[in-house]
Amino acid sequence: MTENLVRQPVVREPRRPLDPPLLYTRLREEQPIVRVRFPNGRTGWLVTRFEEGSQVFGDPRMGARRPRHDTPESDEPGNDAPFDPGFVMMDEPDHGIYRRMLTSRFTPKSVQQKLQPYLDKIVEAHLDTIEAGPQTFDFVQAMALPIPCLVICELLGVPYEDRDGFHHATEVMMDMGRPRQERDKGAYWLIDYITKLVETKRRTGATDGILAELIERADDDDSPLTNKQLIGMGVLLLFAGHDTTMAMMGLSTLTLLTHPEQRKDLLEHPERIGTAIEELMRYLTIVQFGLGRVAKEDLEIGGQPIKQGELVVVAMNAANRDPRVFADPESLDLDRKMVRHLGFGYGVHACLGQNVARAELRTVLPKLFQRFPGLRLAVPLEEVPMDTTGTNYGVRKLMITR
Repeated sequence: MTENLVRQPVVREPRRPLDPPLLYTRLREEQPIVRVRFPNGRTGWLVTRFEEGSQVFGDPRMGARRPRHDTPESDEPGNDAPFDPGFVMMDEPDHGIYRRMLTSRFTPKSVQQKLQPYLDKIVEAHLDTIEAGPQTFDFVQAMALPIPCLVICELLGVPYEDRDGFHHATEVMMDMGRPRQERDKGAYWLIDYITKLVETKRRTGATDGILAELIERADDDDSPLTNKQLIGMGVLLLFAGHDTTMAMMGLSTLTLLTHPEQRKDLLEHPERIGTAIEELMRYLTIVQFGLGRVAKEDLEIGGQPIKQGELVVVAMNAANRDPRVFADPESLDLDRKMVRHLGFGYGVHACLGQNVARAELRTVLPKLFQRFPGLRLAVPLEEVPMDTTGTNYGVRKLMITR
């Protein structure tokens, strides 16, 4: 057993805030599938290479219903979420039945036609506010948080004025540095909030957003969607739909600020923004504690026998820097041509909202630097406060000067 990993999560080094932990890098070369003990006392396997990680996500013998592996050792036994996690914990064919209830809202065509005009408008409005404000400002509060919140509120049909409440609850729920009892308070707040919102929409006959569509489905006599699952879907979409993009937007902006030549090249070639976003997803990989699956039968991954019932976690940030797949993987190359990465996961459980996230990043980053080409960090890189305990890795505050 690798004792160095007993106290997972293994955090990134303060002097290397954009890179995976050095321990993961070493394991990828020496022990790419290693036996570990997770913080809550469970044992399992950690995978740090790309192809083996892809197998974990793509092999139907690996089940999505799994225990938490990133919770503190002090947590009480029992890892079930307070809300029904729904299709993210289901295998086929059930997973596909529930996921298809949502996919039409997240296709590239739907995002481009229905969301992009709104996105353009709110981004320009926030840039106007920045321009009218102080020279030095916190990018997280100015754009990285409000833009994803506005977008998920628009998609779900959630009042934007409630953003402070649901964002705070999300922060509490996803902070693995807090005791479980405290994290659960955040989850129960979200459950109560979505429950009341669903009741209001039912009573008023609201037709705006995904929640209203799910209510209509759940109220159909032939629907497999229960009210508990409806609430769970709403909670999942609300917190995942803004927290992940907020983290990625802040971290991407920090990366471009610290790579001036790459930023200059992107401004000169804005048509490359799509490729640049994929490279940022690969290079940064914000899911910092990895994603897990459970073996439904005995099998092998990369020659390593895995027993039925064992938990396997993929360190996606290490896998996305695998030199067997990516040339010079430690370098940021915004013109990199690649077939795929694990930034959005892989397989049937790949991130449902990835096209929305791409649209937000594709809109915010070029507009930000086109409007303010002289942007610079207001503090040294090592003084930027990083989120090392949240499920998603990112910046807590990003002070920049225009």
